[in-house]
Amino acid sequence: MTATDPTGTADPTDTSDAGSAAERPREIAVQVLRTSGAALAQLVGGMGTAATALGVLALAAVAAVTAPAGVGLLAAPAVVRALHALAGRERKRLARWGPEIVAPDPPPAALRAALTDPTTRRELRWALRHGSLGLLLGLLGVWLPLAAFRDTLYPLVWPFVPPDTSSTSFGFGVAHTWTEALAVSLVGVGWIAVILGLTPGMARLQARPGRTLLTAGPDTDLSLRVAELTATRAAALDAHATELRRIERSLHDGTQNRIVTMTVLLGAARRMVARDPERADDLLERAQSAAEQALAELRAVSRSILPPVLSDRGLAGALSGLAAECAVPCRTDVEAPQRCAASVEATAYFVVAEALTNIAKHSGARGAAVTVRARGGRLRLRIEDDGRGGADEGGGSGLTGIRRRVAAHDGTLRVSSPVGGPTVLDVDLPCGT
Repeated sequence: MTATDPTGTADPTDTSDAGSAAERPREIAVQVLRTSGAALAQLVGGMGTAATALGVLALAAVAAVTAPAGVGLLAAPAVVRALHALAGRERKRLARWGPEIVAPDPPPAALRAALTDPTTRRELRWALRHGSLGLLLGLLGVWLPLAAFRDTLYPLVWPFVPPDTSSTSFGFGVAHTWTEALAVSLVGVGWIAVILGLTPGMARLQARPGRTLLTAGPDTDLSLRVAELTATRAAALDAHATELRRIERSLHDGTQNRIVTMTVLLGAARRMVARDPERADDLLERAQSAAEQALAELRAVSRSILPPVLSDRGLAGALSGLAAECAVPCRTDVEAPQRCAASVEATAYFVVAEALTNIAKHSGARGAAVTVRARGGRLRLRIEDDGRGGADEGGGSGLTGIRRRVAAHDGTLRVSSPVGGPTVLDVDLPCGT
């Protein structure tokens, strides 16, 4: 609402609505750019699996043609395995850009049963559609940015191009004047409009065969997935109970004792203030010190629940603060244009904090690095150091606690720590909502 003075007229100094109105177009523009950039990345990534699908289809055709001679029968198992592996790779790729695709039951090992299995037939249909339309859309995802860049900047290079050279990226038209060269730049602006307006739909069209044909059917046994989710839920509850015990222990052993000490000192000072003011003043000073320590411990406990720095500075700023406080020189590289759920960011913060603590205490490293990427609804962290390695999850190194925190969000943790180093922790979390 617009601010008004007591007479009911609008306050011309109130610019809050105007400021928010000016911010909205900027936010919309940033969101459109992010969406288009993600769509282009998805199209280019899909081009890789589409080209591989085309190769697998070619091998399948060769195996089918040479089957009467016996050669195709020998090559068929390898083709089927390649098809299933490629389908699994596509499921993982699509999961990075959207909801997880639940894989169907593994196909039979016997060749005849594998060829007649519904999963194999669905994967062949996916390979045919993805290797044709998906490859075309992926090529467009590569060509469109190049064409937009080339045509938009064409007036800058027009004076230096040879005569009778095609002026447009699609291969026809020759610019003889500055006006015609500037018209080519308008074509480049048109390509930019196509990128901003159509690439998200193109990415969805490219992903549609995989999301419809590579997912588990209604008759698939999902008991393993249910068991996995049950274990994850149990781990989340266990992590929650452990966190509550830690908070209770911190309050009981630290803050509560400080407050009791402060109460005793205040009572003694009250009784002594009349007959021995100097000693009473000393007791009051000790009570004030106990109160300050209790307040500091309360702040530490509250920050361990949900660090306020996450709200104030975001994940990038919070991790930069952790790196600055680490005893081992640490660099951070954070690309997280979209905010994740508060609980996910808090988990990422505590995972990095625990990992850096382990590095400082146990690794003997000279340097560490934290890399964070947020893309396609997933938050990925990589913490590495150049220490001695040999991290043991069962040896009280804190890795068990990290794994429980990650599992509580249905995420994954991979640890690589050979003796002699380096130690690398890869964490994959869903961004949440």
